[in-house]
Amino acid sequence: MFYKKISKILGPGLLFASTAIGVSHLVQSTRAGANYGFALLGIIIAANVFKYPFFEYGSRYASATGESLIDGYKRLGKPVIWVYFLVTLGSMFFVMSAVGFVTIGFLDNLFNISGLWPEFKLFPTLLLYTVCCGILLIGKFNILDNLIKIIGVVLLLSTFLAFVLTLIHGPAERIDNFISPDILDEAGILFIIALMGWMPTALDLCTWNSLWTIEKIKTSGYKPSLKETLFEFNLGYFIAAGLSICFLTMGAYFLYGTGIKMPEGSGAFASQVVTLYTNTIGDWSYIIISASAFSIMFSTSITVFDGYARALERTTEVLFLSEKNAQEALNNSKAYNASLIILSIGSFMIIALFLKHFKVLIDLATTISFLIAPFVAVINLILVQKKYVGADAVPPLWMRILSYAGIVFLTGFAVFFLYIKLTG
Repeated sequence: MFYKKISKILGPGLLFASTAIGVSHLVQSTRAGANYGFALLGIIIAANVFKYPFFEYGSRYASATGESLIDGYKRLGKPVIWVYFLVTLGSMFFVMSAVGFVTIGFLDNLFNISGLWPEFKLFPTLLLYTVCCGILLIGKFNILDNLIKIIGVVLLLSTFLAFVLTLIHGPAERIDNFISPDILDEAGILFIIALMGWMPTALDLCTWNSLWTIEKIKTSGYKPSLKETLFEFNLGYFIAAGLSICFLTMGAYFLYGTGIKMPEGSGAFASQVVTLYTNTIGDWSYIIISASAFSIMFSTSITVFDGYARALERTTEVLFLSEKNAQEALNNSKAYNASLIILSIGSFMIIALFLKHFKVLIDLATTISFLIAPFVAVINLILVQKKYVGADAVPPLWMRILSYAGIVFLTGFAVFFLYIKLTG
């Protein structure tokens, strides 16, 4: 009975977790542990805590109103939806290319795809994009919903096993006279900003929760209660938050103080991560580490493709169609298909430009996400007031207090980052 009930609501939260457990965890959390040990543990926990309400509001709003946050932004006025539209256009190609860039590294490490066509350096990217877009164009949400549950099992089991083996093995031996880098110098501060930008993921992606919640209701024919919707979201969120600490720990245990620097190329980065773990744990663990890393990044790639395509589709409909036509467009997949193709072409071109500058692309994408976070946080908090969601769906007092604290936290760091850039 419980399994049947949970299967009806399970989906949007897992999609969120799959989106989150990617670059922010496998790359940024690992880099945080490798460079600073456990010094940034508090920053990672703070980012997960202070961003939580604004992601939760996406699921809350969709459950209470039957519409997405994007429709809600329209209710706040055209300037708000226009800002969101421009933010999406300005960041989606960089975010998707950053995710794709990491994924092809682990794809190539596991299957040696580049060896099939060595003259064409972008062949692994082309293959990944073709597979992801093909799955979404043919099966759309239903196949994504089912596929992510399978990938999710592989992801959780392999990552958890790798983490446990890491704890059993213990920290790697440090080099003599090791001096920990200064976390408060300019490089350290800029890395913290980039780390928080996608921890657990970019805040502007909160609209995806609402879009997936609406789509799940439409495809399953089951309308969960607000309590059920929030339970499912919380499950995905806390899985993502917990795994961020797992990857920080693995980076701190295997890389911190060893003198080994993480390379900038995506293929070299993937190879070194897998090699370090397998050399420390044992060669027998190679397939576990490789499968874990690739499953994480593939699930992130396909959910980011779907999320951005849905967000761009719905924002365009809300902005440029009448309210009646925008509502009718919900059942039309042409705009979704077009959005998917535009996203693929744009991000493919950016990967071609940044092919040799992996770290630069990741930090650029994550920094953009962090700077726009305060704006998204404020409008999300407005949309869960009684006027928009009704008295029964208004967040409890503790969450509203946490929301105000989160806005201060995000705004403070964004202003501090701009100050450093302008005065540096």
